[in-house]
Amino acid sequence: MQLKEKVQKLANEFYPVAVGIRRHLHQYPELSFEEYETSKFIAKKLEEWGISFSIIGKTGLTGTIEGQNPTSKIVALRADIDALPILEANEVEYKSKNEGVMHACGHDVHTTSLLGALYILNSLKGEWSGTVKFIFQPGEEKLPGGASILIEEGVLENPKPQNIIGQHVEPLMEVGKIGIKPGLFMASADEIYVTVRGKGGHGAKPHLCVDTILLASHMIVALQQIVSRNADPLMPSVLTFGKINSTGGATNIIPNEVKILGTFRTFDEAWRAEAHQKMKSMAESLCESMGGECEFTVAKGYPFLKNDETFSEHVRSAAETYLGKENVLEIEARMGGEDFAFYSQQMPACFYRLGVQNPNGTGLHTNVFDVDEKALETSIGLMAWLAMQ
Repeated sequence: MQLKEKVQKLANEFYPVAVGIRRHLHQYPELSFEEYETSKFIAKKLEEWGISFSIIGKTGLTGTIEGQNPTSKIVALRADIDALPILEANEVEYKSKNEGVMHACGHDVHTTSLLGALYILNSLKGEWSGTVKFIFQPGEEKLPGGASILIEEGVLENPKPQNIIGQHVEPLMEVGKIGIKPGLFMASADEIYVTVRGKGGHGAKPHLCVDTILLASHMIVALQQIVSRNADPLMPSVLTFGKINSTGGATNIIPNEVKILGTFRTFDEAWRAEAHQKMKSMAESLCESMGGECEFTVAKGYPFLKNDETFSEHVRSAAETYLGKENVLEIEARMGGEDFAFYSQQMPACFYRLGVQNPNGTGLHTNVFDVDEKALETSIGLMAWLAMQ
């Protein structure tokens, strides 16, 4: 039996175990940097299989599996383990038991996939060469991002991988397929926090007030010019404000203060820094010109994610061998952010999308998100195969 057939056979045999692991993780989700029970569960599985590991970043785990000639090549595999603050609405037997917390971004699938891949790699370690470093990473969903913390703590050292691979579920893609985009793939993602202050008062006497609602409205509209008239039209940029609320205020009351939250995303570091400054300057000067004041803060988030073109083509070729060429798709860049980007800034990386489409067709970060679990057989076998190649 060829190595590929052995991997596929083990993936098929492990599939029922993978479903059980995924459902357990889905039932007991934990928020970013609070994944203590998740970490213990992962550790227990690794111990059962005789795979050594160490704890990093309080709830992260890392270790290596050595094949033949372990110094010949070193590749890292990464999975994120945290969940989101969402109350699950799915009525399934594995519904979240931690109220208000849900695996609505598929990290339960990512963790299960890496565990299954490690089981296969460990079972066949006499039949492939090199070393596989694994990273179970906390806190992908919350700044500063668990990846940045683990890198600071040395997760990419001793031994230092030559490449790193990660995956993310894709609910719009059929099961059995993956998508790869060499080059720029995902945008940087910054958080914007604005406080507009003025002088509140009676809505019938606006001349005695500094209207914070009007001021905030002008500011939101004006800031869109940063993208439409300052960004290179060929450089994707997105500025979105997702929340606005006031301290006080009513139908006839102008509030003293308005808070606005948003996000800014792009693919170029120089333009990113320039846009931060332009937004801050415009917001502050506009507020001042209308008699108010503005506190404008940018929380710098994840950098852009770049898939190394040479390495990604190597991953594509290996994936086509395992899945069939028709099941490896070319996909477009997207404006979503992902802290795997920190790894991609350190070494050649490939971050691909895994098809998990289910009949409900629900999207990421929704309270009814779920996956077709048949994708697990694909993901565990493919990740093991890619590491071997």
